[in-house]
Amino acid sequence: MSVLDSRVSQDFAADWAAWHEQHADRLAAPDGFLAITSINWLSETPARFPDAPGEWAADDSGVTVDLAPGEELTLDGAVITGRHHFGRIPERGGLFPADPAGVYEVARRGGNDILRPRHPDAPLRTGFRGTPAYAPDPQWVIRGRYRPFDEPRDVTVGSVVEGLQHVYAAPGVVEFEAGGQPLTLTAFNGRTPGSLHILFADATSGVTTYAANRSLQVAAPDSGGTVILDFNRATNLPCAYTAFATCPLPPAGNRLPVAVEAGEQIPYEA
Repeated sequence: MSVLDSRVSQDFAADWAAWHEQHADRLAAPDGFLAITSINWLSETPARFPDAPGEWAADDSGVTVDLAPGEELTLDGAVITGRHHFGRIPERGGLFPADPAGVYEVARRGGNDILRPRHPDAPLRTGFRGTPAYAPDPQWVIRGRYRPFDEPRDVTVGSVVEGLQHVYAAPGVVEFEAGGQPLTLTAFNGRTPGSLHILFADATSGVTTYAANRSLQVAAPDSGGTVILDFNRATNLPCAYTAFATCPLPPAGNRLPVAVEAGEQIPYEA
């Protein structure tokens, strides 16, 4: 390896290490997924939970909380006391009222309203040691081709929660080669306009990587449809760490027959 190649390799590894640390920091934030202490499926019958203030209920009009005297929450700077109606939460949407003890996610997943309290002193968060991962390898930065559908297609996928389903709009597929094989992955819309989000499993799943799924964010295709798949940045979903997640499973065609020995591995907690 030349001095230049060595420097490029060191820069690649340093960039990856900085990204992985930032990803871990988001996961372990005081109100992040590792701070969740329960998942509660709301119904028309008001219920109080030991890790959240108030009595909570949900019906066709949305979610309501009834706070006892002395209990209050804040949401977007406004103080909530007594009975408060949050209204209907959109699918995959959420609100985050809070008090000094924690944050209380009010969300809708798979057509169900849920309450997920998040407390910074949750043992899963305070004991978090980071996530093991394969050493970054430039060979797993793969050029692919994005093939958009004529119209986005609704794709129904399962969930780590038995009986729960998620529906995502898929704008197209990504074609690439790995392990000497031509491969295709269905892509969903990403976090930013034009970007893509891919859920996948592969031959390492359940061996060195989390069995159910991994996630890959892909920057928007260029004008010719070229995309870069950096599998070094394949991450676990929250369900790899906590039983209080409702993560989707990959589409059936996104289970790759090759071993993607890159990205995050099975968490220590699992």
